[in-house]
Amino acid sequence: MRIRKGLGAIVLCVAAALASPAALAQGGNGNGSVRILLGFADDAGYAFAQLISEPIASAMRKPVVIERRPGATGRIAAEALKNAPPDGSTLYLAPIVVPVLAPLVFRNLTYDPVKDFAPVAQVLTFRYALAVGPDHPAKTGREFIAWAKAHPKEATYGTAGAGSAPHFVGVMINEANGTQLLHVPYKGGAPMLADLMGGQIAAGVESLTNLIEAHRAGKIRILAVSGTGRSPLAPSIPTFREEGLTTNDVVGWVGVFAPAGTPKVVVDRLSAAIIEAVHAPTIRDKYLNLGVEPTGTTPEELAAIMAADTARWAPIIKASGFSAD
Repeated sequence: MRIRKGLGAIVLCVAAALASPAALAQGGNGNGSVRILLGFADDAGYAFAQLISEPIASAMRKPVVIERRPGATGRIAAEALKNAPPDGSTLYLAPIVVPVLAPLVFRNLTYDPVKDFAPVAQVLTFRYALAVGPDHPAKTGREFIAWAKAHPKEATYGTAGAGSAPHFVGVMINEANGTQLLHVPYKGGAPMLADLMGGQIAAGVESLTNLIEAHRAGKIRILAVSGTGRSPLAPSIPTFREEGLTTNDVVGWVGVFAPAGTPKVVVDRLSAAIIEAVHAPTIRDKYLNLGVEPTGTTPEELAAIMAADTARWAPIIKASGFSAD
């Protein structure tokens, strides 16, 4: 899968470098360890968890187990967190889709991120990118919008799936520019990227992390990225705002959550350990090498980010008319 090749190699190196008895201890919180749940099967999430596992182990004075609970768009892991003891022994390293997008998309969600989760810390952010194939005539975001208006029947954009953040980024671009880009959902980023490179779709929206390798190889052309400023991963690429695509500066992120009711002293201890870790030069550089931007926030700051992003994404998702069971 070309979309993960470069990132996967980095992930394996990071995992090997960071592997230790504390980080790789077997067993669950029943034997005195701390579990970090992952709701998705991607290697990147595992690498992100590895980078904070040692600081959490030190803060809690317990070994850390990284436990995969993939499936149902992160909802299986969310249920596990909701039902876990509120003592700091179970954490969830969750992307934005779990606490923000899923409650806006799924009609019958079995967890409430505000009532059932205790925010601990945001760990990192990542950008979304709009890209075209190598033979597309548009060289800039503004040129792509002009082309889309002139060629409405050909104006398509692919994403890794319906109901994903990239899906709604395309809706956001349509709303801001009066275009009618047709969404083409794929079952994953790899087939979408293959069709983008081959010219079967006009454009694609994905995380910058997953597109940058193909861009650098000249197989696609990234026109713009989300966020308030240019990405350190690709400082030559303008932002959506710079290209007039939208003034909505959405970014993706990954945060750590504990079960609701976890004592504040425990939450604060975990948050402090994560903040210190992601600002340490060695760990910060490793996150940047993985194509993401380390942040580190207090629990209160993460709660505020959740609320602001829910308000930001709600009208976009409503405009899409999309919902899921």
